Amino acid sequence: MATELTAGSDRRGRSRERLATLVKTRSQTLSLFTALANQRPFEPDEETNEALQEFCQALIDYAASAHFQLYRFFADKLERRTPVADIADKVYPKIIRTTDMILRFNDKYEDVNLSSSDEKVLVLLDADLSSLGETLAERIQLEDQVIRAITGQTH
Repeated sequence: MATELTAGSDRRGRSRERLATLVKTRSQTLSLFTALANQRPFEPDEETNEALQEFCQALIDYAASAHFQLYRFFADKLERRTPVADIADKVYPKIIRTTDMILRFNDKYEDVNLSSSDEKVLVLLDADLSSLGETLAERIQLEDQVIRAITGQTH
C-alpha cells in the first residue's frame, strides 16, 4: 500500500512539473507574441526581424513542450483518470488543429528575413499574426480545460 501511495504521489508530482513547464513556455511565447505585435506597423528592419525569429523559436518550443509534457500521454492513452481522459478525448483533436496552424506559421516565417523583404510580406505577417493570436487564444482555452481536469478543478 505504501508503494502505491508513493507511486501515486510521484505521478502527481511529475504531472504538476509537466503542467508548470507547459505554463512557463506558454507564458514566454505569449510575451514574445505581444512584443512582436506591439511593433505594428511592421517595418523591414533588424529589430522586427529579430523579434519574429525569437517568437518563432519560442512558438515551436511551446508546441513541442505541450506535446511532450502533456499531450503525448493522451495520444498514447496513458491517462487513467476517466474525467481527465474524457476531457482530453474531447479537446485533443482541436489542440492538434491548433498545432498544425502553429507549425504552418512557423514554416512560413522562420527563415524570412524581414530586413530584405518587400511590403507584401509585412502585410501578410500582420494578417497571419492576427490569425495566429486567435489560434493561440483557442489553444489556451483548450489547454486550461485539460489543466483544470488534471488538477481536479471543476471550473
